[in-house]
Amino acid sequence: VAEEAAEEVDVTGKLVGVAMPTKDLQRWIQDGENMKAQLEAAGYEVDLQYAANDIQTQVSQIENMIANGCKALVIASIDGEALGTVLAQAKEAGIPVIAYDRLIMNSDAVSYYATFDNWDVGVKQGTYIAEALDLANAGDKTYNIEFITGDPGDNNINFFFDGAMSVLQPYLDNGKLVCVSGQTDFETVATPAWKSETAQARMDNILAGYYADALTGGQTLDICLCSNDSTALGVTNSLVAFGYTAENIPVITGQDCDIANTKNMVKGLQAMSVFKDTRALAEATVKMVGEILAGAEVEVNATYANGVKDVASFNCTPVFADVSNYVELLIDSGYYTAEDLAVTE
Repeated sequence: VAEEAAEEVDVTGKLVGVAMPTKDLQRWIQDGENMKAQLEAAGYEVDLQYAANDIQTQVSQIENMIANGCKALVIASIDGEALGTVLAQAKEAGIPVIAYDRLIMNSDAVSYYATFDNWDVGVKQGTYIAEALDLANAGDKTYNIEFITGDPGDNNINFFFDGAMSVLQPYLDNGKLVCVSGQTDFETVATPAWKSETAQARMDNILAGYYADALTGGQTLDICLCSNDSTALGVTNSLVAFGYTAENIPVITGQDCDIANTKNMVKGLQAMSVFKDTRALAEATVKMVGEILAGAEVEVNATYANGVKDVASFNCTPVFADVSNYVELLIDSGYYTAEDLAVTE
């Protein structure tokens, strides 16, 4: 028994499979690199794979990780509903599964969940809008808002949107906020794969259909609630092409503090973003892997229902970011260099 216990806590050489969804979004590259570096620093071998946003590719990658004898799986799923069969294989093999920043749904094979408080991400976005426009004291003034969320296969979009709406819904109810397009249902506001190009095309259509004379005295667009930076980038590109400038562009929210979006904040083309420090999430996940493999108590601070079980989670804290604090948050902390965020015209 003593020998078995010693083997359990000795992580050296143990293989951890890390399945990331895509390299198309900057944040997943950073997540994967941070995860690999911190796991290797802790003594693990790491099999890091990106699946190019193809579900079957991700399934095959996870199958290979299981076949290669991985001791734990860390999975940021492309579609949280699509991994039931392969995770059943992991469970049968006794491999613990950590859902990484995207909750894997309807599977009892998920051991733990490591994420940010994604409801709070939405709350921060909604609160920024409410405070920037002083909606509580708007009097008879109304503001027009459009909604752009993320991939329907990503369970996080529900947290982002519901958190924001917990702040904004009262203002929609009392008429201070108006969605002129009427596009508020889940299917319409979603952006498959979080693609900037898709968000841009949809905003092009919204502008043409509902705000065609916005810059010549007609109906104005005041707010674009974008759930993350890739959708915000598409919306900004659309608005700039339409003729908006930093002087009159709507309030645009975001999330992830991507380089292009942080530069847009500096240029006045995006109001805010929510910083989710992937180094902190990687650190929390590596700690969780170690606790699981050592048979120790796993530190958690939340639970999430995935349809068949309540999954114990560790939530990291997202941070508000805008032009006033991005240097401290992103450059002084070493997340980016000053050169990364240098703005050139």
